[in-house]
Amino acid sequence: MIDQKSIVEVDVSVVESVELLRELIDRIGEVIVGQSHLVERILVALLANGHILIEGVPGLAKTTVVKTLAGLIDASFRRIQFTPDLLPADLIGTQIYNPREGCFTTRKGPIFANIVLADEVNRAPAKVHSALLEAMEEHQVTIGESTYPLDDLFMVLATQNPIEQEGTYPLPEAQMDRFMMKITVGYPTWDQEREIIRRSARIDTGTAVTPLVHPEDLLKVRRCVASIFMDEKIEQYILDIVFATREPARCGLDNLARYIEFGASPRASIYLAVASRALAFIRGRGYVVPQDIKDIAPDILRHRIITTYEADIDGMSTDRLIAEFLTHVKVP
Repeated sequence: MIDQKSIVEVDVSVVESVELLRELIDRIGEVIVGQSHLVERILVALLANGHILIEGVPGLAKTTVVKTLAGLIDASFRRIQFTPDLLPADLIGTQIYNPREGCFTTRKGPIFANIVLADEVNRAPAKVHSALLEAMEEHQVTIGESTYPLDDLFMVLATQNPIEQEGTYPLPEAQMDRFMMKITVGYPTWDQEREIIRRSARIDTGTAVTPLVHPEDLLKVRRCVASIFMDEKIEQYILDIVFATREPARCGLDNLARYIEFGASPRASIYLAVASRALAFIRGRGYVVPQDIKDIAPDILRHRIITTYEADIDGMSTDRLIAEFLTHVKVP
């Protein structure tokens, strides 16, 4: 049980550390127009040691956001274009025989980076997905008979296109569940797109940035995030939301049961807890409030609720279901 003094100490620690994150967000805003939701969620995943699946049509600056962030935190960045002919060795690396020395040497692949952008991840076959899964879940990869650990600061941001599904390999539910969040990126507003046009007309359109923080700084911030206070009532609120996706009758939504084939997994509860702490930190608080849960829940639950065929017929999307749960589950 954390006493009031401990909460105050955490609050002071958050205030001292959060300025770095806010400056990071401001610097990204100097390069990217809009996309504040995506930027905030990427920072949440960084602080909560999670991975993100980003879905959006081409041309929405997804790659630019990730590359800019990697530059600002002085982190190694690799972009991997996933294609149908991609092999696991192209991702994690392979062993190469050296005839002069008569032995094999290991050549590490692009997965050995702090931030990895898996572009159009659903265009690669299942063997590549399996190799990526080990890296995401275990923070390690296996090349030959040897296992190699990845850096402490390691995050995968995978993108997929909601259109042009021909020739793709949809991610299995087990793989989707490894992503902390699924973010849907929409078009910019009229004013934002006008600013994009004006910036693109300038001569100095380069996106080179000066590092602002280092990976070690973010690892220290992670320890501060882990100390964010979460009341037992907030924990109960998280569990009530997750269990409502499995048993809608718990919150008086019996009519939604026919739309849900499988509810959210226990990872949803875990990620709601850790991500809401990171979100509270970014917002400058040393404690989690119900609004943090409400704001982060759609991104965490979106890819974990499997709907039925009847839901498709009635136009009941996953986001609509989540909105119903958040409306009807009792807030502490």
